[in-house]
Amino acid sequence: MERINKVAEITLIFWLMKIIATTLGETLGDYLAMTLNLGYSTGLIITLVFFIVALYIQLFTKKYIPVFYWLVIIATTTLGTEISDFLDRSLHLGYTLGSLLLFTYLILTLFLWNKKFKNLNVYPIFDKNKEIFYWLAILFSNSLGTAFGDYLSDVIGLSFLHGAMVTTAIILIVVLLHYTTKLNRIMLFWTAFIFTRPFGATFGDFLTKPIVNGGLDLGTLNSSLVSIALITVLIIVSHRKLNKRIMEQYSVQ
Repeated sequence: MERINKVAEITLIFWLMKIIATTLGETLGDYLAMTLNLGYSTGLIITLVFFIVALYIQLFTKKYIPVFYWLVIIATTTLGTEISDFLDRSLHLGYTLGSLLLFTYLILTLFLWNKKFKNLNVYPIFDKNKEIFYWLAILFSNSLGTAFGDYLSDVIGLSFLHGAMVTTAIILIVVLLHYTTKLNRIMLFWTAFIFTRPFGATFGDFLTKPIVNGGLDLGTLNSSLVSIALITVLIIVSHRKLNKRIMEQYSVQ
């Protein structure tokens, strides 16, 4: 019986969609908690329900379908925003301790994943149990990325522009290491995955911050709608690429 992959291939369009999804997670999370004034606890519950529903659909879909996959990514970025803010502002752990806590959960998830399956390969994934570890690692990565981005601005005191420069530099170093060294590709992947989260959040700040602070002052709702429009276009492109690949495989057979 042929095994069927369930997750996205790691390509340039993957990283572009990841950044836009993190931007949407940041602005949508802030829209729920701050603009609608629902509070961090209520925002956490709403985004947790969204994550559970999206993950359920993804897990029980028999093959990789871009729209379902990216709905879960968006859910993890939105929930990650709420988790980070809940740890800092409701539990008062602070972004330093919150980041260390989330980093511990991520390492534990990767350790258990590797112990059970003897590898940490993120593509392709066929086994449902392995996919659960995959999504838990993504959730903790996005939450950690959120907490780290807030750590840069709230603890260290960097502006969102300087924070963007730091995360961009880290991402560029990871890319350079990927192409010029033989460092573990899985380690580089998760490092990039974590730091594209604050990078995307910085773009969210650019969309929402007042013009006098260097932003576009679109507000959390309009910024979320812009991000939704952008990622919708890329999801459509992904579906077309996937369908084209399937047709080519059938024509070869």
